[in-house]
Amino acid sequence: MEFTGKLILELPEEGGTSQRGNQWRKKGWVLETFGQYPKKVKVDAFNNAIDNIHMTPGNTYTVSVDAESREFNGRWYTDLRIYACREAQDPQPNYTQGVTPAAPAAPAANPFAAAPAAPADPFASAAAGFKDEGDDLPF
Repeated sequence: MEFTGKLILELPEEGGTSQRGNQWRKKGWVLETFGQYPKKVKVDAFNNAIDNIHMTPGNTYTVSVDAESREFNGRWYTDLRIYACREAQDPQPNYTQGVTPAAPAAPAANPFAAAPAAPADPFASAAAGFKDEGDDLPF
C-alpha cells in the first residue's frame, strides 16, 4: 500500500533486547497526508530497514507500507511498517486527476418568488373555523 504525505516529525530510534536475547531497533516517522481532510499517519521501520529509509522533515514523500494487525488481551493494534520511500515529484498531488468534474448544477429557483401573499389578519383563518359554544372558560 502506498500514500503520499509531508514528513512532519521524525521520532527517535528505540532499541532493546528481546526475551530470546536478540537485539532490536525501531524508528518512527509521522507524515501528514494531503486532500480535503488531511490525516497524520505514523509509520515504523525495524532493524536493518531503518538504514534504508532516509527522510527529511518538511519534504514530501511517497511511502510504501505493509499494514499488520495483532490482538493482545482482547484488543487489536495495527502497525504500518515502511519498507520503501521516495521523494514525491509533485509536493501537493492533485487527487482529482482522472476524475471528470460534475456538471454545474442549475441555479435554484427563488423559493420566495412564488410564495402566496399572507392574509392581512394572521388569525383570520383560525378564527373562521371557531364556534363560540358559550362556555365561560378564561381561555
